[in-house]
Amino acid sequence: MIKPNDIIDINLQPGDFYFGGPATRIRTLLGSCIAITLWHPQRLIGGMCHYMLPRRASRHEPLQGKYADEAMELFIQQARSHKTHLKEYQIKVFGGGNMFPEYTLRHRHSVSEKNIAAAQQLLAQHHVTPLSQDVGLTGHRNIIFEVWSGNVWVRYQSQTKTITKNKL
Repeated sequence: MIKPNDIIDINLQPGDFYFGGPATRIRTLLGSCIAITLWHPQRLIGGMCHYMLPRRASRHEPLQGKYADEAMELFIQQARSHKTHLKEYQIKVFGGGNMFPEYTLRHRHSVSEKNIAAAQQLLAQHHVTPLSQDVGLTGHRNIIFEVWSGNVWVRYQSQTKTITKNKL
């Protein structure tokens, strides 16, 4: 059992990526960005990305968690380094809230819609299906991922109300 003093708290900022062991709790705040969590139920390892955009115009090394395609590559690298495969992980997807609904009415696609589509396309491309997802709508989400249990806690704040979702 994990003792409170043993827990490593990680706060992801936009563009961050983190992968760690069972004594890890990862938090982030999402608007139009997306967080993907990966959790290995036997090894109790996992991680989270907080990507801002589907991809960058021209790819440069090193990989950055700021972009969906590169964050997925970082997850694949971590899985390989732990001698695991992406398909062994439980995957969950969060975010993509429309932060500027007035702007979206005047334009075809919002950043949030593009970010959600990127997550769906990348997961399908790698032949993995999310166990759960909480994406879209307007407003923002607070995400807390406990690597020791695989639980992800979501607090959704729309423009009119707050909804707390237990264990997604």
